[in-house]
Amino acid sequence: MTGRAPFSVLHVCMGNICRSPMAERLAMRAVRERVGDKADDLVYVSSGGTGGWHAGEEMNPPAAREVRRRGGEDTGFAARKLLGEHVDAADLVLAATAEQVEYILELRPDAAGRTFVLGEFGRLLSEVNGAALPPYAPAPDLVYARGVALVEAVDQARDGQPPLAEDDLDDPWGRGDAFFARVADEIDATLQPLVAALLPA
Repeated sequence: MTGRAPFSVLHVCMGNICRSPMAERLAMRAVRERVGDKADDLVYVSSGGTGGWHAGEEMNPPAAREVRRRGGEDTGFAARKLLGEHVDAADLVLAATAEQVEYILELRPDAAGRTFVLGEFGRLLSEVNGAALPPYAPAPDLVYARGVALVEAVDQARDGQPPLAEDDLDDPWGRGDAFFARVADEIDATLQPLVAALLPA
């Protein structure tokens, strides 16, 4: 865990060309919508894949189209294989599926309290009382403290229970644009509330 600002979010899927890059870029779009040019100082978002088959490749074209359609940026992306050091540097790890959570925890068992299936995090986030979190101001140290407390609160809401099957994010690779749009909708359904809780207006 980084232990310092900016608050760091890591998205994980299999190949790092569809789900996790969409999540990475849609998260940054949501952060920029709230804090503008302060975004990079307050939140760092990255992604990786449990398999290294696509390392160095661009985002899958339909994923890139979906990111652009929603106002995000797809340029400058390069897929990478997830390493333990990427997990070490993250304050929150969001995986597309429970199977990928298991992979992450084999790499870094100590990351269990800050690693979730994306849909699981979104489901549990609704149980967190934002008023009980540290106060918000657009300053790196304050956002970092609020983010760490938010992750701890969601982990407490989890109460050791495993994720639900419906928390998994379907793999859209090789599917049509409508499938990618549905998956992007599901990603946004967690990321928009997450960013709103982290960076309240």
